[in-house]
Amino acid sequence: MQFRTSGIPEQAPPDRSWAGAPLSPAMAAVVSGARRRALRDGDHHVDTAHLLHSLVESDPEVREVFDGEARLARVLGYLVQRSIGYGLRWQGRQEGPGAQSVVREPGGEGWSPSATAALERAGRGAALRGRSHAGGPDLLAALVADPRCRAVEVLERAGVGAEWLAARTDDRPAAGDPPW
Repeated sequence: MQFRTSGIPEQAPPDRSWAGAPLSPAMAAVVSGARRRALRDGDHHVDTAHLLHSLVESDPEVREVFDGEARLARVLGYLVQRSIGYGLRWQGRQEGPGAQSVVREPGGEGWSPSATAALERAGRGAALRGRSHAGGPDLLAALVADPRCRAVEVLERAGVGAEWLAARTDDRPAAGDPPW
């Protein structure tokens, strides 16, 4: 029997608050899914495109933000193409501001600086709205807030504008908020 090995550490990100708001169980599943996708794809770091892929696949509230199956199908189609080889130009390169152009060894916890920043922004956004946990729309808003991240590149290439999505996430009431 052979076991696949990868350069990504096996541990998940620490079970901690991201900037004051812990991850909900649903968001913890998104984070775990992104980590598994990165491992499966042989990537050195979990990046924002991994987070986007896991988020879109697992969160019905996020899928609603896309306002229709056509946009969602284009995004998922692009993400699948990326996972089967289209994104090879990204392998070996770390995502994020000030990142090394080539990653020689996995660093930290196996998360790109942009993915870590997105999780922290999602936590801050939830905390500012008085929510105890960051949810899917919080993470989607955090992803589209960074115009240089891979998730935004995926969205733009799939024909879904990050600014349009940002406006849609801003217009949605948070879970548990009154509908007015």
